[in-house]
Amino acid sequence: MRDWQVKRRERTRHLIELGGLVAKAGLVDLTDDDRATLYGAFLTLADRLRGDERATALTLWQRRGKRAFNMEGEVGGPPPARA
Repeated sequence: MRDWQVKRRERTRHLIELGGLVAKAGLVDLTDDDRATLYGAFLTLADRLRGDERATALTLWQRRGKRAFNMEGEVGGPPPARA
């Protein structure tokens, strides 16, 4: 397999996993699958991360996410990639 194909598959997998997190958090249902609403929310998060409260927000969100993963038995992040 060519290098560009491997990179493309890795990127595709990464994007699918990120989309899975959006769905897992319930955002798809809570926004009635409104892409503009989701995008606006993500832009708000990005603005917050560009501001003075970046470190506090990251710490809070990381703790909350880890707790949620632990409750679901998914410690350690995404599963290893398949060959």
